[in-house]
Amino acid sequence: MIRWILIAVLAIGVIGTGFWGYQEHQEKNAVLIQAENTYQRAFHDLTYRVDVLNDKIGSALAMNSNQQLSPQLVEIWRITSEALSDVGQLPLGLLPFNKTEEFLADIGEFTYRTAVRDLKKEPLSAQETKALEKLYKQSGEIKDELRKVQHTTLENNLRWMDVQLALANEDQQMDNTIIDGFKTVEKKVDGFTEGGGNASTSNKTVRDHEFKFLTGNQMTKENALTKASNLLGVKDKDKLRITESGKGAEVPVYSISYQNGEESGYLDLSQKGGHPFTLLINRPIKQKKISLNAAMRKAEKYLKKNQFEDMTVFQSAQYGDIGAFSFLYNKAGIRYYSDALEVKVALDNGEILGLTAIDYFMNHGDREKVEPKISVDEAREMVNPNVDIQEEYLAVIDNDLGEEVLTYEFLGTMGNETYRIFINAIDGREEQIEKLSGSEVNYARG
Repeated sequence: MIRWILIAVLAIGVIGTGFWGYQEHQEKNAVLIQAENTYQRAFHDLTYRVDVLNDKIGSALAMNSNQQLSPQLVEIWRITSEALSDVGQLPLGLLPFNKTEEFLADIGEFTYRTAVRDLKKEPLSAQETKALEKLYKQSGEIKDELRKVQHTTLENNLRWMDVQLALANEDQQMDNTIIDGFKTVEKKVDGFTEGGGNASTSNKTVRDHEFKFLTGNQMTKENALTKASNLLGVKDKDKLRITESGKGAEVPVYSISYQNGEESGYLDLSQKGGHPFTLLINRPIKQKKISLNAAMRKAEKYLKKNQFEDMTVFQSAQYGDIGAFSFLYNKAGIRYYSDALEVKVALDNGEILGLTAIDYFMNHGDREKVEPKISVDEAREMVNPNVDIQEEYLAVIDNDLGEEVLTYEFLGTMGNETYRIFINAIDGREEQIEKLSGSEVNYARG
């Protein structure tokens, strides 16, 4: 009798294990399918928008009325911004694609600068018209190359998840049609520069100041594994897998990962100085034991321990049993939105589960302090009088052209909604308005 009971118990255990394994497999597949769908949508949207962009520039060249031209240029700027967003959603982090991004940024900057001025008083110059003609020709060439990649992708049913795998294993010389296609696009844009420069008339792009302030010496793989072991909490370095970013990547990084049962982790370290760009730890979260405020203190302590100085938490939210905190660099009473980072904390034991600091390292550095030319009271007058202002700060943000501008930041409510409003501290212009979601909690003065 006991024998049959044991057999039954073992059978139930085997079935349960099999079901759990199947369910786990299904969940992983669902995540992969979702990622693949996101990549596919971003790529096809990018191809479509570059196509439309080329048509819009062509239409702008044919226009004879400045009244029509100005909104057309604004439309080109909008489409360019959306195309840049699409590029950012593709798994191209390890593949150099910065020339194409710069080209799109230059189109947006040129059209925005031209559109915001009074074209009746200051119409397009001969030089600007020539620049627009170059943009039309060059965007047409990029459009054709992207269409070729799209055709091959659809005809051969290629997957973007394979792109990620190929990029992460560049040392294995994996052949990938999508990668080859994007390299062709990048080479084409680089040829624009070699052939006399692109059409931008500006001396500054959004990317001019990226990663100029990474400090420290070049880190070896062994040193990177030692640092990763501490940051990921993995004592045995042999359990860590390390790869290098692809040749020509904007910033060379070491990518370190591990898998230990239900727990896994991932870390990107800059090869210069060993700075953590991204850290992710995935594990089952147990019952909540610490408050969101206590978790915030853990995040602040973690940042100080890792040499992130003068950081101020400005936004906090709870997602299940995880606390998510956004921090800004705060120096001499000015908050710098460009130097932002995010930290995730487990609410069961206060463990750091995530760090996203790429924007911080991209933009952080010494800046000349700029003094406001209007008072805070004058800036308040520029805000909608129906907004009940609760808090105010001095803040530096990036405007639509990617330029840092000093602003007065006002946090206020209107009806049941909360808004963050930025007023230019030099000329009183309304720079940005951001509607905050109801789940966000502000701890800036806590």
